[in-house]
Amino acid sequence: MRDDSMRIGRLGIWYPTDRLDAAGLRDLVRTVEDHGYSTLWYPEARGYESFSLAGFLLGAGTRLMVGSSIASIYARDAFAARRGLITLNALYGDRFILGLGVSHAPMVERLRGHAYEKPVPAMRAYLDAIARDQPEAGRWPILLAALGPRMLALAAERARGAVPYNVTPEHTRRAAAILGPGKVLAVEQKVCLETDPARARALGRRELARYMTLPNYRNNWLRLGFTEAELEDGGSDRFIDAMVLWGEAEAVKRGLRAHFEAGATHVCIQPVHEEEDRAARDRIIAALADT
Repeated sequence: MRDDSMRIGRLGIWYPTDRLDAAGLRDLVRTVEDHGYSTLWYPEARGYESFSLAGFLLGAGTRLMVGSSIASIYARDAFAARRGLITLNALYGDRFILGLGVSHAPMVERLRGHAYEKPVPAMRAYLDAIARDQPEAGRWPILLAALGPRMLALAAERARGAVPYNVTPEHTRRAAAILGPGKVLAVEQKVCLETDPARARALGRRELARYMTLPNYRNNWLRLGFTEAELEDGGSDRFIDAMVLWGEAEAVKRGLRAHFEAGATHVCIQPVHEEEDRAARDRIIAALADT
C-alpha cells in the first residue's frame, strides 16, 4: 500500500448499504462517484459481510475510495482483517480504508456469541495483532470508530485517525484536539433536505431509533451536554436537530461547514429520507456536493 493511500478528500457519503440489492449498490456507487465525492462509507450490520461488500463496491467504481464504518473487531480475527486490507488495496488500486470499531455489546454477545471486552484494551490488542511483524503497519489506511477520549487517544497513537459517528461539531472540536495535527478526522453527519420541522424530525427520530439504547452513543451524548431526559421518547427536538441537519441546502451546508471549522478533515454525509425514496437520496447527494 502506498503512503498516499489515505486520499480521503473533503466529502464522502455514508449509507446503510444493507437496504440495497446488487443493482441498487451499483447505482449508489455511480451516483456518489458522478457527483465528485471522494469516499463511500458503509456499515457492518446484519446483512452483507464487510470485506465482501467492500470488494463489490470497489469493483463497481473506478476512482471512489471505499471505507468500512465500521468493520467490527469481533467479526473476524486481526490476521483476517490484515489480509483483507492488504488484498483489497492490492486489487483495487489502494482505494480501501479500514475503519475498525468495537461495535456494541448486544450485537457482539447476542448476535455473534462473543464476550464483549473493555473497548480500549480490546482495540489495542487487535491493533497489536494486525501490526505484528509488519513494519509498514503505521502507514496503513486504518481509522478507529472513536467517541470517548481514551479511544480517540488510541486512534492518535496507533491509527491514521478516527471516524466518529452520531456526533456534533463540539465533539469534532474535542476529537481534533486529542488527535492532533496530521491525523484524519472523518465525521459522519446525518442530513435531510426537508423544510417542515415536524416531518424532518420524524425522519430523524426514525433513523436514530436503533442507536438510542446503545450505551456507547448515550454516554457520548451525555458527555456532550445532552440530558437523560433529552434522550427519552425518541429524543428531544434539540437533540434531533443536533443529530440531523435539516432544511434548505444552504442551511444544511452551514451545519456541515461547522464540522470543518471545528477541525474535521472529512465529513461523511448520511442522507436521511423515506427508505424507498431513492430520488430523495440522490437529490441530497447532488445538492450538497459543493459544500
